[in-house]
Amino acid sequence: MTENHLTKLAIAIGISLATTTAIASPQQPMSSRSFAMGGTGVAVAHPASAGLSNPAMLAADQHNWSDDFGLILPSVNARFADEEETIDQIDDIQDTIDDFQELNRVSESDEARRIAGDLRRQLNEFDEDTVRVDAGLTIAAAIPTDEYSIGFFTTGNLRTTVRGELDDQDDAFLRELETADELTLATADLDRDLQSRGSILASAVIEVGVSLARSMELSDGNTLQIGFSPKYVQLRTFQYTERVSGFDDDDFDSSESETTKSGLNFDLGMAYTFGDDNEWTTGAVVKNVIPMDLESAASRPELGEKKRKLKLHPMVTAGIAHRGDFHVLTAELDLTEKEAFGYEDDTQWLALGAEFDVLRYAQLRAGVRQNLASNDDNEGIEEETQFTAGIGLSPFGARLDIGALFSDADLGAAIELGVAF
Repeated sequence: MTENHLTKLAIAIGISLATTTAIASPQQPMSSRSFAMGGTGVAVAHPASAGLSNPAMLAADQHNWSDDFGLILPSVNARFADEEETIDQIDDIQDTIDDFQELNRVSESDEARRIAGDLRRQLNEFDEDTVRVDAGLTIAAAIPTDEYSIGFFTTGNLRTTVRGELDDQDDAFLRELETADELTLATADLDRDLQSRGSILASAVIEVGVSLARSMELSDGNTLQIGFSPKYVQLRTFQYTERVSGFDDDDFDSSESETTKSGLNFDLGMAYTFGDDNEWTTGAVVKNVIPMDLESAASRPELGEKKRKLKLHPMVTAGIAHRGDFHVLTAELDLTEKEAFGYEDDTQWLALGAEFDVLRYAQLRAGVRQNLASNDDNEGIEEETQFTAGIGLSPFGARLDIGALFSDADLGAAIELGVAF
């Protein structure tokens, strides 16, 4: 397996989803601004990104240079987590298998035994190692007004993981080859005999929707915003498992490995602005009010594949923000826990974000979030604390937002082009 396999996989899945406008995974979509502020947005989203975070924010009070029209075209983000250079390990294992198969194991029996020992070590190190790639895309527009506001969005993230799985019988078989006689070495066929495997697991959720929001002034002078986002949703899963000796992405797109399901769903949101200068905002959103489930294909049960359930269930998030002329500070909490689909942690984020404005034309951002559901016993890469940072440039209504993310497991980046005035 070469290093471009994950890239080819992501491109191929992306092409297959392009006919339905966007690609996505169960990870929550977010703008580059939100990405740089710890994933927050429920109480601070700008109009163009309100459909991603909280549709009620489409009608919320904004700075007067960004409350008339907003456009995101596009926003792209990516994250990468690789515990032990898993893809390189597959390449090295396949090279070692080739060395053994091509060797004259009668005349070079000592070398054959050494290679068997190297391969046993490689397979043990490969066991349960995981590499994960997330890639996201958003296109959105918003037209806020004094009474009713409307927005459009198509957005999401693609998640793909590759994982190593050692078969215990392979360990015993290779241990025997380390001390085997010439006849046993000569008749061994690693392409046939090894059962250790690599697995690819991918999930996607396509969302195309409209956001509608209204702002109402209350008798105490405070304001209440409510929002609603009906949307079309398509779930997809992909699961491919093959023995490590023959692991190849040429067969990954078989229809036997993919499942799909479509339906209508919606998000509900509210925001409440208060304070002497309306400097405080609280917000709450329920994403995916209608539960949707999709099982993976598990077309290779003889290789240990099992059905996994992709769950798009209601997610409730609440937040609070303080806004001044030159700053935004916000805190946000997921009130529900998201169950992992594959080789990953369950997630429930507590997040803090900040933005500091420099003369309206530049913004500095930072954030941190903690996964309250992180579990040492999860099947794959653990997600605990993530740190984010970014900058925004907004001269004359044009916008360029850049974000970065890092943690013990992940590195990520985001970039977004748009306009707001």
